[in-house]
Amino acid sequence: MTCRGALRIIAPFSGVPPETQRDDPLANIQSAKKRARQSIKRRAHNVAMRSRVRNAIRKVLKAVAAGDKEGAQASFKAVVPEIDRMATKGILRKSRAAHYKSQLNAKLRAMP
Repeated sequence: MTCRGALRIIAPFSGVPPETQRDDPLANIQSAKKRARQSIKRRAHNVAMRSRVRNAIRKVLKAVAAGDKEGAQASFKAVVPEIDRMATKGILRKSRAAHYKSQLNAKLRAMP
């Protein structure tokens, strides 16, 4: 017995091309279907959080490129706790978070 059309496990934001998406879930057991739904929601949340951090980093880099030292420092102070929070939650690896902070700080210190 299949659940064709009853549940869509692969969502549009999952990164899977639409032509390869399946209409029927691979899972047959209810708990596995629920776990698949939860993982889709969790992945969407993690993608959004990672994007938020990257946008904040871009904001610092734009300020550095524009030569706005005060703006760059202000946005750097705002982005560091955000990076740390994402590393604590496991959305970013701790070494990656340290790399981001180190590179941004180096760019700030190199500003005239």
